[in-house]
Amino acid sequence: MRKNGKEKNVRAKENQFKDFQENIGISFEDERLLKQAFTHSSYVNEHRRKPSEDNERLEFLGDAVLELTVSQFLFKKYPLMSEGELTKLRAAIVCEPSLVTLANELSFGSLILLGKGEEMTGGRERPALLADVFEAFIGALFLDKGIEVVIGLLEKVVFPKINAGAFSHVMDFKSQLQELIQRNGTGVIEYRVLQEKGPAHNKEFVSRVSLNGNELGIGTGKSKKEAEQHAAQMALAVLKEKTTL
Repeated sequence: MRKNGKEKNVRAKENQFKDFQENIGISFEDERLLKQAFTHSSYVNEHRRKPSEDNERLEFLGDAVLELTVSQFLFKKYPLMSEGELTKLRAAIVCEPSLVTLANELSFGSLILLGKGEEMTGGRERPALLADVFEAFIGALFLDKGIEVVIGLLEKVVFPKINAGAFSHVMDFKSQLQELIQRNGTGVIEYRVLQEKGPAHNKEFVSRVSLNGNELGIGTGKSKKEAEQHAAQMALAVLKEKTTL
């Protein structure tokens, strides 16, 4: 009876992995790599398997692949951004909370193979464990399919977040705008607060950035600094569009 129950669990897990590959539109050539990416050391210890069968080595590789692919995307997207700013932005994208969000969006938690002790203490929802699994999955995908497929996945789950400004809180758009104007030698930038609205505890500021008196962008924010950053972000988009026309 116990054996039948175990076989059912194995079949259910196999189906989970099959459904997962269908959902992400990627079919692994070597499914052992995929399963290894989701195999925690506690499961390996409990089932007396070799230590190399857990996901830690894949996590090591995935961390490097993720840094490379995100770096390449940022390098191309932000040609005016300094090395320090690029590093800061990349760190925000590949940090643990971001990777946990991605792992949850892809429903990684239900796929993880855990030991009973780890399962009972809530390991399936532990942030560090989920972040590690995301990196391990990227490592497995790289080995099985190559870097272009990894980039294809990131184009669906990570890069749109960057494009939507999810990490703009760590970006210095004012410095980028200043650098662009100085490089082109086109004049003087000026920021001005146009409006303050809302109660003292919940104010909203509206700021304008101008070049030689001509408006380039308007931004809003909870502080003058935030509003100016958003105005500079809009100005950069406007100037970029003009140079591509």
